[in-house]
Amino acid sequence: MPENARHRGYLEHEMDRFQAMATFVTVVETGGFASAARKLDVSPSVVSRVVTDLEERLGVRLLTRTTRVVRLTDAGSAYFEDCRRILGEVDDAELSATGTHSSPRGQLTVTAPVLFGKYYVMPVVIDYLARYPEANVTAWFIDRVVNMVDEGIDVAVRIGELASSSLQAIGVGSVRRVLCASPEYLERHGVPRRPQDLDGHTTILVSGISTTPEWRLNEGTKQVTVRLQPRLTTTTNDSAIAAAAAGFGITRLLSYQVAHHLRDGTLQIVLPEFEPPALPVQVVHREGRHAAQKVRAFLDLAIDTLRADPSLN
Repeated sequence: MPENARHRGYLEHEMDRFQAMATFVTVVETGGFASAARKLDVSPSVVSRVVTDLEERLGVRLLTRTTRVVRLTDAGSAYFEDCRRILGEVDDAELSATGTHSSPRGQLTVTAPVLFGKYYVMPVVIDYLARYPEANVTAWFIDRVVNMVDEGIDVAVRIGELASSSLQAIGVGSVRRVLCASPEYLERHGVPRRPQDLDGHTTILVSGISTTPEWRLNEGTKQVTVRLQPRLTTTTNDSAIAAAAAGFGITRLLSYQVAHHLRDGTLQIVLPEFEPPALPVQVVHREGRHAAQKVRAFLDLAIDTLRADPSLN
C-alpha cells in the first residue's frame, strides 16, 4: 500500500475513534439513543451501531440497555470520564489554535440545593454569563443529590461530608445547623436555655431535612436527642422559614438558609452552644486537572465568590 494511502487510512481510523467517543458521550449525557440521535441529527440506528461497534472493539459492555433508559456499567463510567476529558482537551487545543481559548463557550450544567442555588449560586451564574457571552448555563436547583455522571452535571455544590468517589471537591466554606425563632415568639414564650426546654415550645419540622420528629444536639461531649411533637411539619425550607418568621414557633435549618433573616432581625438563633459540628460546603466537579475551559472558568469564579462570603465562613 502506498505511504499516502496508509497515512490517510490511519487518519480516518483516528477520526472514527473520536467520532465514536463523541457519540458515546452524547448518549450518556442525553440519556438515550433517540435523544442522542436528535442532538447529532442522525438516526437512532446509526447511534446504536456506533456504540455497539465501540463496545465490540473495546471488548467490554459500556451501557446497560433497557426499554426506557440506558445506564453506565462500571467500565462505561470510567471510559465516559476519560472520553469527556480527551474530547475536552481536543476542544481546548482547537480553541487555543484559533486564538479564542480565553473565552469559555458551550453548555454548562450546574446543580445545588434550592435555597443555596437561589442565594449563592445564581449570582455566580449571572456573573459568569455576563463575562462569557458564548457560554450557556442550565441550573438544576433541587434538594437531592444528583448523580453527576448519569445526569450530565458539570459542577455541583454539595453540603456535608462526601462519600468517597472519583469526583474532585474544593472546600469553599461551612454552614451550621441552627435552631431559630422570631424575637416576637421568644418574647411571648421565653428563650430556651437547654435542649430539654424545647419540650414546652411550639416546633416546626422540615421533613426533607429530618425524616423522624427529633433534633440531635450536642451537650458537651455527648449527643442529646430531643423528641418532637411538631405543630407544623412541612416539606420545604421556605415555608418553615416563613412560619418561624411569622412568630409561630422554633424551627431548625442550615445557617445559610436564614442568613439574611438573621441579619435583618426577623429571626434569631437559640441554643447556639448546643449546635452539632459545622457541615462543609464544597464545589464538586469530575474532570480533574484537565477540566474544560468552560468548567475551569466557572470553578474559579464560584470558588472565589463563595470563599469571600461571610455567611459561609
